Amino acid sequence: MVNKKNSACIVGIGQSAYQRWGTVTDQSEFSLACTAIMAAAEDAGLPLDEIDGFSAHSDDRNDPARLSVTLGIKQLRLATMVWGGGGGGASASLSNAVAAVENGSANYVVVLRGLCQGQQFRYGQFHEWSAHQKFASPYGLFSPPAQAALVFQRYKHLYNLAEEDLARVPLACRANANRNPNAVMYERPLDLETYLAGRMIAEPYRVYDCCLETDGACALIVTTQERARNLRRAPVHVLAVGQGGDGRWGTGNFGNFNMPEEIFSIGNQQRLANELFERAGVTRDDVDVAQIYDAFSGSVLTTLEAFGFCGEGEAGLFAREGNLDWPNGGLPINTAGGLLSEAYVHGLNLLVEGVRQIRGESTSQVNGAEICLVTAAAVTPTSATLLGKEAN
Repeated sequence: MVNKKNSACIVGIGQSAYQRWGTVTDQSEFSLACTAIMAAAEDAGLPLDEIDGFSAHSDDRNDPARLSVTLGIKQLRLATMVWGGGGGGASASLSNAVAAVENGSANYVVVLRGLCQGQQFRYGQFHEWSAHQKFASPYGLFSPPAQAALVFQRYKHLYNLAEEDLARVPLACRANANRNPNAVMYERPLDLETYLAGRMIAEPYRVYDCCLETDGACALIVTTQERARNLRRAPVHVLAVGQGGDGRWGTGNFGNFNMPEEIFSIGNQQRLANELFERAGVTRDDVDVAQIYDAFSGSVLTTLEAFGFCGEGEAGLFAREGNLDWPNGGLPINTAGGLLSEAYVHGLNLLVEGVRQIRGESTSQVNGAEICLVTAAAVTPTSATLLGKEAN
């Protein structure tokens, strides 16, 4: 049992500008990462040299040695990275940071993701070095949209999902992005007619069902409640965070496609979801707002079901009833625009927006928001967290 004064909280958030992939020419990927870290430290009121840990997303190229020298770190106590997971890793990097500050391994840990696809490579393309993609490429699945669409097409068939119901996800995200000046799709509205006229990428996914490809970085700073008292911002408490997934999922929709029938469409998040709510001591009804990983719009619907906000096959109706929409929906989602319309930073930007909601600072603020769910992709490992205004 963690002593309450040592329980983890988020005290700073920061980001670089988000831009379409390939358009950042005046900064390196490393520079973008440093920009986000410095902004998070400024937000927290924490001197840069007090940072003593880094918890990064899988395969992040911004290594701790260069970060330590560049930022003037006095002593590095933690350097950790999520093992695999792709989009499943955002809350996993938070989980590693939480464990470190609660067990005394570090005092102030930066959770980081920096991407500059225009200077490195595009995640939306086929990569022959990827073991996951090698499993799928013999069947003509050469890109993430095609791989993800194969599983969701079965969901659509099983539950007679209407195109208009699927459209509710990108329409809700775009409307939120239109209120967010930091979003790539700020002031670029989307309506149902335009959505339905969008070109098909991989049935049932149209172009508007597929996430952006962007360059940018974001960061959070995690410490204990006791240390947070001396900092600038009121802490956002990590009520529960975890990573993992159903072992039967394997590489799932990015590889093997032989998952058991009962989880084939819904994904591998159910056990993790149940554990998180139990550990946080809250129920689904207590959640005021959610930031749900939306690399593809269908994953929002299956995540809603996996986390128990509606029954299996009922997410289309849940969306049709307006539950995902700000400001009057029962569970507004992705209030900065999400990966579909704000930016693709492997989901860490969803965590940043979750913090803003609990602080009351979102551009699509949910009135009285006290608990926010943030999820990652339903890959192996997946991850998620519950953030709160008050400690549990």
